Amino acid sequence: MSDYIIATSSTSDLPRSWLDAHNVPFIPYGYTVNDRAVEDDCREESRAAVYAGMRKGDLLKTSMINEFVYYDFFRTLLDLGKDVIFLDMSKEMSASFANCAAAAEKIAMEYPNRRLYVMDTRCISGGLGTLVEQMVQRMEQGASWQEVIDWGEQNKLKIAHRFTVDDLKYLKMGGRVSNASALVGSLLNIKPVLYVPDRGTLDVVKKARGRTAALNAIRDGVLHDLSEIDAAGLTIHILHADCRTDAEYIRDEVRRVHPEVGEITITQLGVVIGAHCGPGLLTVFYLCAGRRPE
Repeated sequence: MSDYIIATSSTSDLPRSWLDAHNVPFIPYGYTVNDRAVEDDCREESRAAVYAGMRKGDLLKTSMINEFVYYDFFRTLLDLGKDVIFLDMSKEMSASFANCAAAAEKIAMEYPNRRLYVMDTRCISGGLGTLVEQMVQRMEQGASWQEVIDWGEQNKLKIAHRFTVDDLKYLKMGGRVSNASALVGSLLNIKPVLYVPDRGTLDVVKKARGRTAALNAIRDGVLHDLSEIDAAGLTIHILHADCRTDAEYIRDEVRRVHPEVGEITITQLGVVIGAHCGPGLLTVFYLCAGRRPE
């Protein structure tokens, strides 16, 4: 039994079944569906229902976590008598991060004999999930609190994040593209390809003409990354927002070229990122030699 805990947030987009199986506590982000307040429970069925509702016109809004909620979460964990490593999404993408840091500072003064480490992961969604998964694996293998932190800091920028979205209206609603850009993009069937660089932002790196071209850009990026490493046994996570057929296409293309890779999982994308990008969002995450958008 380890003398420390690794905890995360619902934005790691890990399935609830995995979180429960590995005893990983998580703090849930909140969101509203047509003004009805909901907490992200990380369940596959909840995620599927959200995207089905969005396709029918449901409006989603997300909210940040306040300082008191973080404080209460950390206090509950530290009261178990163990040290804590906490992993949330990238500081650059999270309006909640400042609240998390403030809560951690307060709790540290109240628990001087306990250690709480809050990492700026520079990861989001399944990239954060990949980091959590890798660090939990090392904890379960007996690595110390400091050894796990050191591994995370040394390897967090070796987690590739590749995305494409299907409908620009969600990015427009979130302020990431202008009304004019969204209109022109829709008329021209433009599908942005996005990537998370080292600084932990979500950037448009390519504008593809049509869904197939966008999916193939994702595929080509993954294949290029895998050509630079020994991919034998590598786990790849594909997350999707109600577009499983596209996820299976990417899986099969990667497996065809690199049959040596390990498990390629396909799961539903978490609600927070999905709310801002909409149904049809497809993402791929895996360890690589280093982040390169192309």
